[in-house]
Amino acid sequence: MARTFLVSTIIPTYNRVDLVQRAIDSALAQTRPVDEIVVVDDGSTDGTGDVLRSRYGDAIQYHWQANAGVSAARNRGMALARGDYFALLDSDDIWLPDKTRMQAAFLDAHPHIGMVLCDVARVDADGAPIDVFRRRDAIPRDGWVLADVLMNPALAPASAMFRREVYAQTGGFDTTLRTAEDIDFHLRVARQWQIGVVETTLVEAMRGHDGLSAEPGTYDDYVRVVERAVADCAGVVDDAVRNRALAATYARNARGMLIGRRWADAWRLARRAWTVAPDAGARRELLGLAAFAARRAAATAMGR
Repeated sequence: MARTFLVSTIIPTYNRVDLVQRAIDSALAQTRPVDEIVVVDDGSTDGTGDVLRSRYGDAIQYHWQANAGVSAARNRGMALARGDYFALLDSDDIWLPDKTRMQAAFLDAHPHIGMVLCDVARVDADGAPIDVFRRRDAIPRDGWVLADVLMNPALAPASAMFRREVYAQTGGFDTTLRTAEDIDFHLRVARQWQIGVVETTLVEAMRGHDGLSAEPGTYDDYVRVVERAVADCAGVVDDAVRNRALAATYARNARGMLIGRRWADAWRLARRAWTVAPDAGARRELLGLAAFAARRAAATAMGR
């Protein structure tokens, strides 16, 4: 008989007593039932513990800790988990019913793959569709995809399922990062493990409400994480690819800084991007960024 791998769901939460119940319900509604749900409450003060214990009882493992951030909460959940496969679920996201069935089956069938991702439907706080994050757009094939991840390291944690060994080898999430910890984890996994994709939308992720990704410091953390990853993979990834990844990172985050009216910081990143941009196409994109900066400056001058 084929071995059945245990699937552990890890849910960090902080002051989201209503949203976290949606997340837990979606984990309990899987067509391939999860084997345990580990909820780590990162110091909530909204009665989360009382509500979850009353509603779910032994159906979940509830653990409270003093507030230490989402990375520490995820890491503690993984340290407590007993499964062979770990599946992350943020408390403001939900899984669609076939999520664990399809991803566990993928890992069962591909023992050389360490982590499998899926497509994500992004919605606003009212549940209205925003777009679909299609993983094949950035990861065109299964396998060793570090070069592809360097170019676009975006990761929705709720879309990931990975082997226990991935957590053991990487050490989980970097607790020194307030934001961009997800892309840092993605890059470190891609450096050490092969990654696969299930080309199906299996997650619904809420965006634009109270997430940390909206913080201005996200851009700075993002740049530091990619710069570190690019340096770490010298000699592993072609230098031209590493330069393109840096240029793309600088340009992407310069744009974000322009939106936040951080003019000097945006200019600094744009100059870095121009310096490392290896081809005419990349530089044309930067010229487009200059036009965008001019429009933002004009709007600011008009008080918009």
